[in-house]
Amino acid sequence: MKVTISRKAHFNAAHRLYRKDWSFEKNDAVFGKCNNANYHGHNYELIVSVTGLIDSETGFVIDVKILSEIIKEEVEVPFDHKNLNLDVPEFENLNPTAENIVVVIWDKIRKRIQTDFELEVVLYETPRNFVTYRGE
Repeated sequence: MKVTISRKAHFNAAHRLYRKDWSFEKNDAVFGKCNNANYHGHNYELIVSVTGLIDSETGFVIDVKILSEIIKEEVEVPFDHKNLNLDVPEFENLNPTAENIVVVIWDKIRKRIQTDFELEVVLYETPRNFVTYRGE
């Protein structure tokens, strides 16, 4: 039987939504206050879920301590208290929208999770705005 185990995490980060190839006016029209040249921050909340078969020996789908370490190493350490535009290489040429951030996080974690497990990442940018990515 397949079971899903989830782990919550969080990080605080600043970003600016803009495209280098657009004028300030176009960026301002599309991204509004999120185009602030001085950046703005969020307290991101993250839920990482792994779905798979229960191991008959351990009773785990995945050891939550291992999942916690993966999240810490792949997300919390590189993203927490960073400016995503300036400090995180994945966003050097990628607009750090919530949609792009969740895909980057999923890709980083996917490399560390067994391929026969399903992976879902939910990223809350605010308590009311969140995105979900399953690798599709």
